[in-house]
Amino acid sequence: MENELTFDKGYYQIQEGAKTMKSNDREGIQMILPVIMAGGTGSRLWPMSRKKLPKQLLKLDGDLTMLQATVDRLSGLSCMEPSVICNEDYRFMVAEQLRQMGSATSALILEPVGRNTAPAIALAALEATRHGDDPIMLVLAADHIIRDVKAFQQCVTDGAALVKQGKIVTFGIVVTHPETGYGYIKAASKHDASAVEAFVEKPNAELAQQYFDSGDYFWNSGMFMFKASCYLEELGKHRSDILSACQQAMRKVDHDLDFTRVDAAAFAACPSESIDYAVMEKADDVWVVPMDAGWNDVGSWTALKDIGDKDSDGNVCHGDVIAYNTCNSYIRSENKLIATVGLDNVIIVETKDALLVANGDHSQDIKKIVDQLKADGRVEHVFHREVYRPWGKYDSIDAGERYQVKRITVKPAEKLSVQMHHHRAEHWVVVSGTAKVGRDDEEIILTENESVYLPLGCVHWLENPGKIPLELIEVQVGSYLGEDDIVRFEDRYGRVK
Repeated sequence: MENELTFDKGYYQIQEGAKTMKSNDREGIQMILPVIMAGGTGSRLWPMSRKKLPKQLLKLDGDLTMLQATVDRLSGLSCMEPSVICNEDYRFMVAEQLRQMGSATSALILEPVGRNTAPAIALAALEATRHGDDPIMLVLAADHIIRDVKAFQQCVTDGAALVKQGKIVTFGIVVTHPETGYGYIKAASKHDASAVEAFVEKPNAELAQQYFDSGDYFWNSGMFMFKASCYLEELGKHRSDILSACQQAMRKVDHDLDFTRVDAAAFAACPSESIDYAVMEKADDVWVVPMDAGWNDVGSWTALKDIGDKDSDGNVCHGDVIAYNTCNSYIRSENKLIATVGLDNVIIVETKDALLVANGDHSQDIKKIVDQLKADGRVEHVFHREVYRPWGKYDSIDAGERYQVKRITVKPAEKLSVQMHHHRAEHWVVVSGTAKVGRDDEEIILTENESVYLPLGCVHWLENPGKIPLELIEVQVGSYLGEDDIVRFEDRYGRVK
């Protein structure tokens, strides 16, 4: 079976109106273009967050993923469909999650490599102005939690009014405690929107206390507003090398399905820099809008504990948990019963293939575990045992010397690529649903409790022609079971050049 992130074009369609919508005055209202940055990995939220399934694509706080919650809080604002920027690896999952929300996008821009926020936003600005439009860009991160959506939307409205006056806007989070994990913004006013006097790096504990006591500082939220042309102009003034590289990357754009692919080589040559360093700290007339909206950037399990609904003992529990004589802890079960006795200030997170137990005071060090997994050549920082694909998902339920067992789920009307293997044979047993199987020159229909054998070297494919999900068990047997032992001949997801 396949081990590459993919997505069926039939599941995601761009609204053509979003492509052609003018950002100039429409009924007296200048439309806002949300630009959502959906990159990053969130290593301090391991074992839930993995390289191939990062935190912004997870349901960590409610029924929506963090990306979906970001889109959802735009409802009610005068916005265009969002432009989303993500890594090539996440493209189909991002598109699927937007489809689940009933949301289209004005552009889903793929970064061939990560180059930080300044180049990513430049790509979005260049795409937004490609047809002569000049929208107000609202730059958001896909991994923030905001409890008070009404307050957030009011800040966006206030920011848009300032942008129309030619200002660059950032949103400063009202400081609630002397935090050392955030950058700070010094403002000319403590209460109202005002000019930014300085952007400040993450402070030590003593400086954080001074910032908190003064009341002149806000946390840097990483959210911004400006006209697309204004951002490009400022980037050209202060980092012309970045702008030039991004312009070059956009000269060879490939619109593949619903995705905008830029020139990989040109973008790889672009310097890596944040928008703070490249533009915000250098530009003139930058203003900050205070935001008190229950914001959190969810940088650790402790952060999720702080904002979660607590029981009478101060615990935040998700899933099947029995906590006896346990207090001030975050306990998350994805599959198994977790029972605790006599614990205080711990973090316990369980997935199908990993269990994390940590002292709450050391939650920032969880990324050290990820570093160790990388050093040891293990895959638990990359994949979950259950892996999602555009056609469905698979769960690696057992493995040993010369064999591997997976439970495969194929969504209705989906089809895997036409392929063959040099080193393994496969047995497929249908558990539920209907399977259409191609094996060399044969075409076979299988239903519940029927099976097929695919000998080594045969050309084969699998499709679900039915109306319900297809569930089957796959047993692989052979001398090499790596996912790179796939030769593809046809593929609806664009993986055959």
